[in-house]
Amino acid sequence: MPSRSRKKKSKHSHNSQAPVKIRVANKEDGEVYGVVLQTLGNSRMKVYCFDGKIRIARIRGKLVKRMWIREEDIVIVSPWEFQDNKADIVYRYTRNQISWLQRKGYIPENYLENLMDKI
Repeated sequence: MPSRSRKKKSKHSHNSQAPVKIRVANKEDGEVYGVVLQTLGNSRMKVYCFDGKIRIARIRGKLVKRMWIREEDIVIVSPWEFQDNKADIVYRYTRNQISWLQRKGYIPENYLENLMDKI
């Protein structure tokens, strides 16, 4: 009987040393950056927006099961037109994307310290 000790070829190359570029979502008109303060349940969060307001934000239906959001995460928030104290969470940034936003000056370096002073 022939031996079956052949290795399968991998579909992905493990030897690639090229840096991976990550696309960062930018906010559009009418959207603001925010920090999640508290989870309220039923896919709702209390968010401090960088325009100085605290809003109750809900996670969009498209993102509910795909994107897990925790406290102190940076998110893009889209305020409602008819109720200014409520909003939708449009996007959540990863740690690498947050450091990129800080280097480019979109959000302050010590946003958590400033946040605790304002609340």
